[in-house]
Amino acid sequence: MQVFFKPVDVQALLDKSKLIKGTSLGDKVQAFINSKEANDTASYTVNEAALLLVDIREELIAEKRPLARLQLLDISLKLEELLFQNAPNWEPTSVSGQLEKICALATASVGAGYLELWEWEQISGTLSKFNQDQLSLAELTQVLETARAAVEWSAAMVKANYQEVVNVYTAFEPKAYAFIDDRIRGSVALHLGQSVGNLGDFIAKESALTNKVMDVANQSTFRGLNPGYAYGELVVVDGSSEDVEVSADKIYVFQRSPSDLKPVAGIATVAEGNMVSHVQLLARNLGIPNAALSDANLQSLKKYDGTRVFYAVSNKGNVIIKPEAQMTDQEHGLFVKKERNTDKIEVPVEKIQLGNTDVLNMRDVDASDSGALCGPKAANLGQLKKMFPEQVVEGLVIPFGIFRDHMDQQMPGENSSYWEYLNAMFVEAERMRSANVSEPEVENYQLRQLEILRAAIKKMPLKEDFMNQLESKFKSVLGSDFGKIPVFLRSDTNMEDLKEFTGAGLNLTLFNVLDKEKVLEGIKDVWASPYTERSFKWRQVYLLNPENVFPSILVIPSVDVDYSGVLITKGINSGNDKDLTVAFSRGAGGAVDGQSAETYTIYDSNGYRLLAPAREPMYNTLPATGGTGKKVATFQNRVVNEKNMAEIKTLAKTIRETLPKETNSDYEGAYDVELGFKEDKLWLFQIRPFVENKKALSSGYLESITPKINTEKEISLSSKL
Repeated sequence: MQVFFKPVDVQALLDKSKLIKGTSLGDKVQAFINSKEANDTASYTVNEAALLLVDIREELIAEKRPLARLQLLDISLKLEELLFQNAPNWEPTSVSGQLEKICALATASVGAGYLELWEWEQISGTLSKFNQDQLSLAELTQVLETARAAVEWSAAMVKANYQEVVNVYTAFEPKAYAFIDDRIRGSVALHLGQSVGNLGDFIAKESALTNKVMDVANQSTFRGLNPGYAYGELVVVDGSSEDVEVSADKIYVFQRSPSDLKPVAGIATVAEGNMVSHVQLLARNLGIPNAALSDANLQSLKKYDGTRVFYAVSNKGNVIIKPEAQMTDQEHGLFVKKERNTDKIEVPVEKIQLGNTDVLNMRDVDASDSGALCGPKAANLGQLKKMFPEQVVEGLVIPFGIFRDHMDQQMPGENSSYWEYLNAMFVEAERMRSANVSEPEVENYQLRQLEILRAAIKKMPLKEDFMNQLESKFKSVLGSDFGKIPVFLRSDTNMEDLKEFTGAGLNLTLFNVLDKEKVLEGIKDVWASPYTERSFKWRQVYLLNPENVFPSILVIPSVDVDYSGVLITKGINSGNDKDLTVAFSRGAGGAVDGQSAETYTIYDSNGYRLLAPAREPMYNTLPATGGTGKKVATFQNRVVNEKNMAEIKTLAKTIRETLPKETNSDYEGAYDVELGFKEDKLWLFQIRPFVENKKALSSGYLESITPKINTEKEISLSSKL
């Protein structure tokens, strides 16, 4: 302890740094040392050390002498240590003082490398309002949200740099997993997080927007992402979630949600990924309560692992987690057993055309063919090809009829066709339910039968006429011989993108397949994918007739984009239907699979707000030889530039104004668009309705726990904490 708390001697270090003395930075370090002798208060030390850290970071690259750079890094580390020691001794008593401390510690996080310089440019204005006399509650809340974001981004930077190595060591020494937490807690991010928590507590009192999460400390770091309520066993997973077998009646707290999450009752994550990933969209669609929390919150909840709890997220984002014993009668009443069909929707099959067994040119389909010839991915992309011909690739569509035609073949080892086998399984499941067999037992029977069917479909012989058509259409439509151009194979079922069910990411997409035999195998893999456990379980949750699912396949040439992501034509974070939400990651497949993506609200009025920077250490490339490559990402430059932002805003305006007219649709909601940029050219890959759970949004219970907040209330910054 004596060694740890020994005063940091920056002067001695500077004296040893012979190459730095007398330089511009050396003079700044000396000036800091001299001024500190005259004013040795904690607040002064933290403020000035933070500014000096940023100066060193900004000017380090200009220093070309390797040894001098090392000496500057040594000084930077000593300054960080000095700041870490002094931060707890700065104890503000007013809101203004707390805001100043948060700003100084966020500045230090930039200087120490936990935030990028461009990220600081985006948030520094919001965090520098401590000199004002007063702020409205809305303005103060925005400061809190921004400061909280700075803490999360700092923690994510540590994870991005160390997680892969930590995972390797954890495989043979589980204690290694604690390294990341130790690294964060040994940095300025610890004190920044504590200061933000104190500000959160003050704002919670002023706004009545309080979280009630068991008895854990620092509750202001919980924030709701998606409204809903759940009741079940709490499962706290402190470690990798990829091998966790989840249950639909349990509530899970993850460091990071698994990429192929099956149905759960509720979810909370430290690394939320991004708000437009497939997992987040499914949770929003199904009204599953969903929240973000800090790593410290997760550690505090570990003692409740295995406890039955009630979990709710209100429409304004306050979070409740409490033991079963504390549930009110109203809360118990939310979970009275309902009939199987309640709140489920039916997959429309009345217009399906199974007689068409021709491979189609995507230019020949449009939105009116969705659910008839093919699924909405192909139909809507065909529509976009008509509207934006230069922004959409050519494509082929393998319609429902080809799948259904192949399913009429004799299934090996069975006295029936593939299709008859599938329907016999559903008939038997209903017979079991009628005989009062438990639902888990019925589900297990169905999953066993589907596993057999899935394996059989993957070995199914493809008809010669179909393969000949593919050969011909690759040449005439895609402009290349079959097997010579890499393509995406996208599952496109009739149960996706319904007005009340998204189905986002439930079935298979194969990236950048080149080899002819692999394309043919991939077609069968895509046909089999609706019968996986994950896809089937999600459908069972929401669909009345999950047996009537037909897959078509969209075949499009690969575009090796520089970055890709998702546009939602509403402000998810702002709550304004006229705003936009965009999330992008470098490389292909960005944002949709839960990556830590660069996310913005683009305001309808003007400007935008950075909600999160990218923190994905690797990204996908699509080589011309097929398959996917991996490249290392860096974070010092933003992903989406100003020109891209303007183009996205124009695109959204066109979609809103023209798509309903072009498709003769009465749909009035927001759209979910997948897109990418290659050398600053915008490419469109998919469009679907953005589906939210109206039941959750209009729930009387959730409305009752959502406080009424006067956001215009003025708060004097001289107020005592």
